[in-house]
Amino acid sequence: MTRRRFLLGLFLILSATLVRAQGFDHTHAAWNALLAKHVKTFSNGNASAVDYTAIKAEQATLKAYLGTLTAVSEAEYGKWNKAQRLAFLINAYNAFTLELILTKYPDLGSIKDLGSVFSSPWKKKFFSLLGQERHLDDIEHGLIRAPGAFDDPRIHAGVVCASIGCPMLRPEAFTAEKLDAQLDDGMKRFLADASRNRYDAGSGRLLVSKIFDWYGKDFEKGHKGYDSLKTLFARHATQLAATAESQAKLRAGDYKLDFLDYDWKLNDSRR
Repeated sequence: MTRRRFLLGLFLILSATLVRAQGFDHTHAAWNALLAKHVKTFSNGNASAVDYTAIKAEQATLKAYLGTLTAVSEAEYGKWNKAQRLAFLINAYNAFTLELILTKYPDLGSIKDLGSVFSSPWKKKFFSLLGQERHLDDIEHGLIRAPGAFDDPRIHAGVVCASIGCPMLRPEAFTAEKLDAQLDDGMKRFLADASRNRYDAGSGRLLVSKIFDWYGKDFEKGHKGYDSLKTLFARHATQLAATAESQAKLRAGDYKLDFLDYDWKLNDSRR
């Protein structure tokens, strides 16, 4: 073991010990600082890209933050309020996704390059969370989307799979105090980005992300005031269409719905 690896391992152990002694930092300050420094927004703030090269140079900082997540026990997690738990899980998903990308960066163009015909990058068990070895699907589908756990379809604007087709990775951490506003803002920004969601007045077609095809049923359960995709798109008509006439059509449900191809290319600021 090199001296550098030894010191990094010692740092992670000390970080985890400090978390147990002081309690978990629900401001997610370390993760927030990394995002603020290395996530670049564009398209009027409705899209973002990640400077993976710069974050790779600070990977020890990322690993230290991930160590604080891993150090949280299931018993401690169970004592938190609902907003604290959801903010924790969304940040964990996004941060561990970034760590997964860095295992092969810069030699990949998509997160899907980390899988194969027979294996999924979202099924790789490469971290521990709440006392169990986990993969990314465990967080998104097993913990966040578990029936009765949070029942919030807006999480699809917060959970980011490191792809251009995803909603933007925010340049800030999710926190319990701001979570509701952050999820609302994330959905508005996602739907306002015409490269991923837009109304075509000429054809009368509403072209939206494949995410709404994959997870459309999450918007049909009445949670957070959503009982259908039509309700979602009507609520965000001003983000999806530029003119009052087009917005009125969206609110009335007068359109043909189509789903765009998903762009799996890495959300890399080098591109």
